Amino acid sequence: MSVATGGSEAAAAGGGGGNRVFFQSPPRGGGGGGSGGSSGGSSREDAVSAAVQVQQRRHQQGKVTVKYDRKELRKRLVLEEWIVEQLGQLYGCEEEEMPDVEIDIDDLLDAANEEERALKLQETLVDCYKPTEEFIKELLTRIRGMRKLSPPQKKSI
Repeated sequence: MSVATGGSEAAAAGGGGGNRVFFQSPPRGGGGGGSGGSSGGSSREDAVSAAVQVQQRRHQQGKVTVKYDRKELRKRLVLEEWIVEQLGQLYGCEEEEMPDVEIDIDDLLDAANEEERALKLQETLVDCYKPTEEFIKELLTRIRGMRKLSPPQKKSI
């Protein structure tokens, strides 16, 4: 049994590469009467400064993403827990013993109308011998007004 919320394929394909630090030459002209030893120290200071700036940007982006998605993610989690509980009652067993039933919330949200969503759910629950109409009706009510979860957008700086 699984409840899919979407976005995993996009996250997997998105290439979550390692940390990257980009160095830029300083905006000043490079002259100014300094000796060779002081320019070497300045270059090292610039590299450290660039690394600190990258870390600060990454920290700021993380805060914005979490703050923006937190409420929607919380709704999803509550809905998924409710779905698992309801499926346990419908199939009369614990989660581990439940047949492989996948209810993709984002797929339901992509459907054109309530009737299409209900049909998708009925097809998913075709093996359930208990009545599913009440579960379907309640689930459609709970997803009304929800938005699809999309992978976080990365801004290029």
